[in-house]
Amino acid sequence: ITGGSSGIGKCLAIEAAQRGASVTLLARDEIKLESAKTEITKHITDKEKQKIKLASVDICKDYQSVERIINEVEAELGPVGILINCAGNATASRFEDTPVEEFQRLMDVNYMGSVFVTRAVLPSMKTQRSGRIVFVSSQAGLTGIFGYSAYSASKFALRGLAESLSMEVKPFNIKITLGLPADTDTPGFEEEEKTKPIETKLISKGNGLFSPEDVAKQLMEDILQGKFLSSVGLEGSILCCVCAGMSPMSSFTELVTQVFTMGIFRLVSVVILNGFNSIVAKHAKQQDDSKKNLNFFIYIYFLTFVQ
Repeated sequence: ITGGSSGIGKCLAIEAAQRGASVTLLARDEIKLESAKTEITKHITDKEKQKIKLASVDICKDYQSVERIINEVEAELGPVGILINCAGNATASRFEDTPVEEFQRLMDVNYMGSVFVTRAVLPSMKTQRSGRIVFVSSQAGLTGIFGYSAYSASKFALRGLAESLSMEVKPFNIKITLGLPADTDTPGFEEEEKTKPIETKLISKGNGLFSPEDVAKQLMEDILQGKFLSSVGLEGSILCCVCAGMSPMSSFTELVTQVFTMGIFRLVSVVILNGFNSIVAKHAKQQDDSKKNLNFFIYIYFLTFVQ
């Protein structure tokens, strides 16, 4: 599990430990990793067989380092059965206020990190002809949201990777799952809130805030059931249906549901989108009125000063 030292990643590690798995956590912060290990260890079911291994590495900087660590893990614990790419970061700001370096940073963290680790794990999965690879994207990886031009692009990229890879690895009995969580109450979300535009906050508020435990539990269930798309909440289900497109079919029941609900859900999504646009338009008008009022007061002050 990448990004397994906190948030959704740590909760996924706990879910895995409770189900009897040995877990390897990949993250940068050694202190957080040790703290997470202490917490996860409390949930293991077989203290003799299960192991919690830590690896401090920057997964998006050097592929050789990532490959070396994966080889070490597999030499000690055996082939990786499930890879969960959960490391990621989010920032929210208007496009013109976002430094170009931030676009590159988010692509490195959210996309290239997943590419590196998946590339290192895939050969052994193909050899054993089984395995599951998970990419934790976001609902913002299915639809663009005000303030998320940099973040959404990096998460949209994960969908393209997941769909393409799914077609490649299907003959090897390897399953791909694309996790699409909504706003989740994690340390990363708390940090993101500090600089998030008001429009983004208002748009996100309608879908609520999920706990990382609930997100992890649902995602783990979907992973083990072999689902391609995994979401939480009603809005997440609607979004997955509307945006299913050419994504892999997980079951006949899922296909029938999509076929018979996509039309009505498309109408619902348009209503929701119009609501988002209304929020943006309303706030833009408020800003424009504020500027006009400010200019008026400056004008009055200038006249008074000149007199």
